[in-house]
Amino acid sequence: MSAVLKELRAQIQVNASSTRVWNILTDFEKYEQWNPFIHKIVGAPIEGSSIKIHLRTPGGKSRQYAPMVTKVDQGRELRWIGRSMLLTGEHIFMIEEKQADSVLFIQREIFGGLLAAFFGRSTHEDIEAGFRQMNEALKQRSERTQV
Repeated sequence: MSAVLKELRAQIQVNASSTRVWNILTDFEKYEQWNPFIHKIVGAPIEGSSIKIHLRTPGGKSRQYAPMVTKVDQGRELRWIGRSMLLTGEHIFMIEEKQADSVLFIQREIFGGLLAAFFGRSTHEDIEAGFRQMNEALKQRSERTQV
């Protein structure tokens, strides 16, 4: 039997440098100030480290996860993966530089395992709406004039 995989994705054009977007994305201590979806992360973006994620979906569901950071490619990509017996979720943030001060920010989640087969449309839409909220908030914070 093959593994069930489901992928959710949202992306946004950000008129800021990849360095600026990266610095905001990886400054976990400030998530509570700007991020409506992942409103808190305890830990650091260091490969192999465990972090604790606190999120709230637009549909009002609050969840906590304790994934492991699996990839930190400075200025380009951040990944973490969470596993339980019946579900695996790999969260991926990618920053693709388009010009000196313009990037494409991509947020993805790849779900695997038995429980992934039971995710319904409303769950997908709620999570993707959370991705879009976070992406828009990251865009606004990144494009704000620095003082």
